[in-house]
Amino acid sequence: MYETGDYEGMIAETTKVQGHNGDWVTAYVARPLGPGPFPGVVMVHHMPGWDEWYKEATRKFAHHGYAAIAPDLYCRAGSGSPDDVAAKVRADGGVPDDQVVGDLAGAARFLRALPNVNGKVGIFGTCSGGRHGVLAASRTTEFDALADLWGGGVVMAEADLTPKRPVAPIDYTKDLSCPILGLFGNDDRAPTAEQVDIHEAELKKLGKAYEFHRYDGAGHGFFYHHAPAMYRAEQAVDGWKKVFDFFSRNLG
Repeated sequence: MYETGDYEGMIAETTKVQGHNGDWVTAYVARPLGPGPFPGVVMVHHMPGWDEWYKEATRKFAHHGYAAIAPDLYCRAGSGSPDDVAAKVRADGGVPDDQVVGDLAGAARFLRALPNVNGKVGIFGTCSGGRHGVLAASRTTEFDALADLWGGGVVMAEADLTPKRPVAPIDYTKDLSCPILGLFGNDDRAPTAEQVDIHEAELKKLGKAYEFHRYDGAGHGFFYHHAPAMYRAEQAVDGWKKVFDFFSRNLG
């Protein structure tokens, strides 16, 4: 919690980090100025792509005292408008899960190497980014806390598996290495309320530390203020409070 007399400053810039197979991945970094130490957060963008909302959210975390990084998981498909690049990726069946996990682990290592980071790194993702966050926190030990916001595709039917997405993230639950916060709209169709129930039951069965919150009157993307049909102000304000409280308790 900051006060009006506090010094404030941040730096935000585009950089490169080493991701899957040592590839250089474009990333947007925002971090507070000052000695810290600050906790870190890896931001996992959604299927609309590496867009303005995610860069704004990255700066929001920096304003709240986090060193935050948002890697462009679609950068190998080329550059252009986020919509065009995302459409190209979607037409190609998405990005491979193994590649995403490698890129996110590389982003976490980048943060830990910064001299003013306290050594703890969380991961935050919405939509497909929530799914990817669940994967990364289950298949690596790089993360100390996970915020999954309406991550569709965590629970998958066998018919939905593909060579790029060969295993449903829920099947890695036993390996989840950190506490998870889940925020969901009860009117969402991806994930449905039933799929959220299945995910919660698996977390409970395996004794994982989790907090799930569900919102009436909200569907998919209810944080997205730039999309009036999706945005739900009351639920979004409460959800952001829950995100920052969760990370504060688990990242310091």
